[in-house]
Amino acid sequence: MHATLTWRKSTRSAAAGHCVEVANVPAAVLLRDSKDVDGPVLTFAATEWTGFIAGIRAGEFDRPGV
Repeated sequence: MHATLTWRKSTRSAAAGHCVEVANVPAAVLLRDSKDVDGPVLTFAATEWTGFIAGIRAGEFDRPGV
C-alpha cells in the first residue's frame, strides 16, 4: 500500500533528512520518518490532523524561551 502513496515533506526540512513525511489518504493522514521509509507509519484521522495543524499555527506547541 505505501509504495503507491505520494509522500511529501516540508520545504524547510534540512538536507540531512531529519524530518517526517506525510501522505494523504481518504479521511486520514499518514506520517512516517523520512530516514526509515519502510518503518512504522502513524495514521491520524483527518480531523485530528486538522486540529494538530491548527495548534501549530496557534503556537500551542511552542517552547517558552526558544
